[in-house]
Amino acid sequence: MADHIAIVESEINASPDDVWDALTDPEKIEKYAFGAHVEATWEEGGSIVWKGEYGGQRFQDHGKIVEIDPPRRLKLTHFSPMSGKEDLPENYHTILYRLQPYGDMTRIRLSQDNNSSAEAAEHSKANWEKVLSGLKEVVERG
Repeated sequence: MADHIAIVESEINASPDDVWDALTDPEKIEKYAFGAHVEATWEEGGSIVWKGEYGGQRFQDHGKIVEIDPPRRLKLTHFSPMSGKEDLPENYHTILYRLQPYGDMTRIRLSQDNNSSAEAAEHSKANWEKVLSGLKEVVERG
C-alpha cells in the first residue's frame, strides 16, 4: 500500500521561514486546512491533533511529529478515525513537507504515503492541492 503516494508541489512567493511559520502556527493552519484546529508541541516525538468539522461531521485526527528541521523539513504521521480503519500503525499516513529556497520564493513539496489505491492517492492529492493553494494564499497575503 505504501507505494500509492500522493505528491503535490507549489511555489510560494515568500521565504522558507515565512512558509514554515504558516505550517506550524495553529491560527494560520486553521485558515487553509479545512478549518482544522491543530494542537502540537512541534517537537520530535510530540503529538499532533487536528480537530474540526468536515462534510458536516466532527473529527479529531491524530499523529506524531517524526522529524522537524525548521525551515526545511517536517515529517509527521496522521490517522483519521473517519477512514473507518482501526487505529493501528499500518493504517497511518506519513506526511512529509519539504521546503527549499527558489530564488525569492520557496518551493514546497508534500507527499503522503500509505494510500490504499491509485484512486485513493489521487483523492489525497486533490485535497492536498487545496491545502497548498490555501497555504500559498495565507502566506502571500501576509
